Amino acid sequence: MSDAPQPLAALPPRALMRPVSDERHGISRTDEYGWLRAGNWQAMFKDTALLDPVIRSHLDAENAYAEAVLGELDPLKTALIAEMRARIKEDDSSVPAPDGPFAYGVSYRHGAEYPRFVRRSRDGGAEEVILDAEKEADGIDYFSLGGVDHSPDHTKLAWSHDDKGSEFYTITLRDLATGEDRAERIEDTSGGLAWDANSTGFFYTRLDENHRPGEVFYHALGGAAGADRLVYEEGDTGFFMGVGTTQAGDFVVVDIHDHETSEAWLIPAGDPSAAPRLVAARETGVEYDVDGGDGTLFILTNADGARDFKIVSAPAVSPDRAHWVDLVAHEDGRLILSHLVLKRHLVWLERRDGLPRIVVKRLADGAEHVVAFDEEAYSLGLSGTYEYDTDEIRFSYSSLTTPNQTYDYDVETRERRLLKTQEVPSGHEPADYVTRRILAPAADGETIPVSLVYRRDTPLDGSAPCMLYGYGSYGITIPASFNTNCLSLVDRGFVWAIAHVRGGKDKGFRWYEAGRREHKRNTFTDFIDVADHLVKEGFTSHARIVAQGGSAGGMLMGAVANMAPEKFGGIIAVVPFVDVVNTMLDDTLPLTPPEWPEWGNPIASAADYATIASYSPYDNVTAQAYPPILALAGLTDPRVTYWEPAKWVARLRERKTDDNPVILRTNMGAGHGGASGRFARLDEVATIYAFALKLMGLTALPKA
Repeated sequence: MSDAPQPLAALPPRALMRPVSDERHGISRTDEYGWLRAGNWQAMFKDTALLDPVIRSHLDAENAYAEAVLGELDPLKTALIAEMRARIKEDDSSVPAPDGPFAYGVSYRHGAEYPRFVRRSRDGGAEEVILDAEKEADGIDYFSLGGVDHSPDHTKLAWSHDDKGSEFYTITLRDLATGEDRAERIEDTSGGLAWDANSTGFFYTRLDENHRPGEVFYHALGGAAGADRLVYEEGDTGFFMGVGTTQAGDFVVVDIHDHETSEAWLIPAGDPSAAPRLVAARETGVEYDVDGGDGTLFILTNADGARDFKIVSAPAVSPDRAHWVDLVAHEDGRLILSHLVLKRHLVWLERRDGLPRIVVKRLADGAEHVVAFDEEAYSLGLSGTYEYDTDEIRFSYSSLTTPNQTYDYDVETRERRLLKTQEVPSGHEPADYVTRRILAPAADGETIPVSLVYRRDTPLDGSAPCMLYGYGSYGITIPASFNTNCLSLVDRGFVWAIAHVRGGKDKGFRWYEAGRREHKRNTFTDFIDVADHLVKEGFTSHARIVAQGGSAGGMLMGAVANMAPEKFGGIIAVVPFVDVVNTMLDDTLPLTPPEWPEWGNPIASAADYATIASYSPYDNVTAQAYPPILALAGLTDPRVTYWEPAKWVARLRERKTDDNPVILRTNMGAGHGGASGRFARLDEVATIYAFALKLMGLTALPKA
């Protein structure tokens, strides 16, 4: 059994070196591979045939090399795909959610890549298919649904799709009485929308040529898209924008935010022609999220130093900060994640000691109670309800060993009703597995939560391979939820581990603050410290750890590969954000201005430039030995552009001192999320797992 791949017969492509120098803040850098950035990326995202042939030729050569190296693993991939698919209930369906006279849900036909959106009478009866995404995707290589929203009067459906992976969504309107789509189509939207209360039109955000949602429009049914009324225009390119409605349906909310500042405007849902009314003017560092009903707003906010958030109330007629009254006080270490307003109750999802729980507060008398579970590590999701005048909420629960369970919960009687348990057709016995939550010591005295799952018979003597996953940005917490795919590794003896590093909110908002901007290095050192602790505790050994992360987690992969390459037996970076300096200097890219609060602005600040340059994976590749690396990219990815991993891989090959493979595979027909179908995307997962198994010398096919 070998812990490393054998020498390769195929030779990797060598990218042309066209050095271009750039000087900022008195510091000069040279980029040999900047030519891989498509100068016409805006047009190319809409029509990939416009990609420069020289760039296409290089990406094709990389894909050919990837196939030459990974091709021997095709039988293993086929076996893995079969295993993973066998764990998916092919004719699965959701539990319908009631809304007025109907209950709405999603179902799959056997073998279908895409869902059907269905409804039936609230009291039961025949199922009506209102959108068959499998039919809509027929003949299209890439198909991704955005919003699928029925009108308040239940007579119309607005749905959106992206057919290139570039996340430019087209909104289409359908009459539910006939099942026919109307002629009006709205291009270049972000995909989401909000109906007015009269079902006579809807609000949506339109993307500009740089893929930014800078404008909110109102579309009146029957009108031409070109005649849509501009409702709000955001002048600051550093802010994201979207539209939604309050739970009661009283208001359409225009939500404007970056990674640390919020602003919201209200439009009466019954009067779409009314001018938007500001809730509270944006103030750097102050975030808030609005819901409400019956003339009162309930606002989740970190105002007044409430870094782990509190909930305030305010009259809808005068919602400014002067009228905010604390309803759920701030508690340090109790992070409120989201809230839901019902007619008689306020419900919120919070995290204490790293674990989520649901809290219910009766508005009449303030009585509170908690919905919680007892496992060491689990995931809890508050999915809410379409309705406002109800005492029932819906939530989901799972753990690394427990399949997803869907519950309805009566907030008055406290009755918890199990509606559905995720089926694993090929079989799953939770007792065969162990879920753990441990704390790894960090060098600075902090402790880093780690979620683990492994088979009960896995030896914990350092011999087991380990897939160590990390993210650690934007305050996102990776849930310890059930994952049928990872069982293909766990059943082969892997320890599956999630490192809840700083940069997420696993231990409150302070955990996020301690892993961003000038503190970003903590994210990387935490991950390395987790690897060390897993080795110390006998879960694995350094040569048996395969590290994996995607997007900003791919930055984590690039950073730890530079900082501690000897502590990993392999690195898997999915759509990795690795060219951080160049991207944060390029204010034409879709996410650059909105990302400055997260990473810093290297254009304006010499200190931010120095901080980013100190860890940017592409800028810190050096002449040292690296473990085997697999990088995956998407040609039309607007979030992490394809040229970031392409440049990183080219520089790694040029500078590293070992013979380990560095492989780049670019999906030429997809974007950030990879393949769009529920089965098609298994190919990417199988590629990742087959690569990890190859590194660990575990490529034997299962016995027939």
